[in-house]
Amino acid sequence: MPSGACLLVVGPSGSGKSTLGLALAGLIPLDIPGEVRGELSVDGLDPRITPPGVMAARVGIVFQDPGSQLVMERVEDDVAFGLENRAWPRPTMLQRVPEVIAEAGLAGLERRRSNRLSGGQGQRLALAGVLAPRPAILVLDEPTANLDPDGARAFFAELERLRTERSTTIVLVEHRVEAAWPLADLVLALGRDGIPIDMGASDAVLQRSGARMAAAGIWLPVTMGDTPRPRPIRTGAVRPDTVATAAHVDFAYERGAPVLQGVNLTFGAGERVVLVGPNGSGKSTLGRLLVGILRPTTGTVRLLDADPARIPATVLARRAGYVFQDPEAGFLTDTVRDEVMLGLASDQRHAAPALMERLRLPLDEFGARSPYRLSGGEARRLSLACTLVRRPALLVLDEPTFGQDRLGYDGLLEILRERLDAGVCLVAATHDQRLVADIASRVVELDRGRIARDHLVETMRATT
Repeated sequence: MPSGACLLVVGPSGSGKSTLGLALAGLIPLDIPGEVRGELSVDGLDPRITPPGVMAARVGIVFQDPGSQLVMERVEDDVAFGLENRAWPRPTMLQRVPEVIAEAGLAGLERRRSNRLSGGQGQRLALAGVLAPRPAILVLDEPTANLDPDGARAFFAELERLRTERSTTIVLVEHRVEAAWPLADLVLALGRDGIPIDMGASDAVLQRSGARMAAAGIWLPVTMGDTPRPRPIRTGAVRPDTVATAAHVDFAYERGAPVLQGVNLTFGAGERVVLVGPNGSGKSTLGRLLVGILRPTTGTVRLLDADPARIPATVLARRAGYVFQDPEAGFLTDTVRDEVMLGLASDQRHAAPALMERLRLPLDEFGARSPYRLSGGEARRLSLACTLVRRPALLVLDEPTFGQDRLGYDGLLEILRERLDAGVCLVAATHDQRLVADIASRVVELDRGRIARDHLVETMRATT
């Protein structure tokens, strides 16, 4: 792969895309146990035996979970951390830190606590920290998954600039292939077993192997057309029953820094509500308020006419389910089987194996695995299973399609259709415009903590 080229790595969930990125950055096997066979060369070095400091000077990596690489308390300190480790002169560092923060779309948040950023802002910060020292090679694992559409477009434009102006070599793992494909000089398509389906120039790979890639569940550019897929969700008629309300809700993590202001919303049974808006607009916070993880600073939240923050956990699990943006934040046990079975009634325990099969996590294959050793897409599906199996009246999903291949996405749509037919109220926070088009009956747009627009989706795609 020549200097300044972009390699796009695609494949179904669990096919080894993230593992390849970790190996290229020298983290496997030196920091993360694993066995690597064959030959591996990065900038003329074998990353399996090269000291980590030497590799880090050449290769910058953004993990699939960007929060795991944020190490300092404040935004500007986190960006400066990598430069200090590389012994950058202080005057140069003081110039570079605000520059890259602004490029990442975080201007004005320099002193914000890193653990108070939204998921998308955290991803921007991780990107800023990696881009700051201007590495010659970038390994990016789903770097736009939590970015709003404008942020994703700006990021891909920045990658193009780095490649053309600085000859930066890029290895990009990405499910957003519509935006990533034009950037790619080479495409590596991995099968579910981790064995390559094809590798070569992007157009040639599509021509030779597009059908095999689609059958494996790999997202393809829209110009390839689409294989038969589940219809967009248009069932689940809204019922008069109110499931949840937010009345005059304000919320702030820190005094003087409001996250939500003056929120008034009502959610009905069978309703399909999508929360959209820029990174940091309050979507995740609103979802957590609805299920009682957070309590409003002022105003009231009601779930089936009770304060969700005061409902006992065993009762709350039957009324509301929440899927975190970071799946691991919700895991409590050591095995996949224990995780999905935790706290279930007998009828729910009987239903769990079939649900796991439909989500492509069969218990005979995945049951004994650690939830923390799953791929990003697999961990997302496990977190969905743990919530869906309880059949709550309110289902709140935070970026549910992150890391999902096409088969995982389609399977999720089928299950959501069934739940909506049964009267579940769905609230999903997402930047995935495909998901908005496929499920929304109502879109609530948030901007800087306020409701900018709340509207029904009247013109829907045909159901045939």
